[in-house]
Amino acid sequence: MSIQKGKKAVRGVPQLHEELKCKHTIWLTPTSWDKFQQLAISSGISVSELLEKIATELEF
Repeated sequence: MSIQKGKKAVRGVPQLHEELKCKHTIWLTPTSWDKFQQLAISSGISVSELLEKIATELEF
């Protein structure tokens, strides 16, 4: 997925967010994972980006 047309991504430089993403592990049931995948596909984004959007929109 290209964020900026005609511009190459640079390692260590965030593109979509103000900070770099890092690897995390979560455990989900196959049903939950399938639902996340379906929602991500229908939104045209990755599951990682879908979870990022959900988390950043939460307010406590």
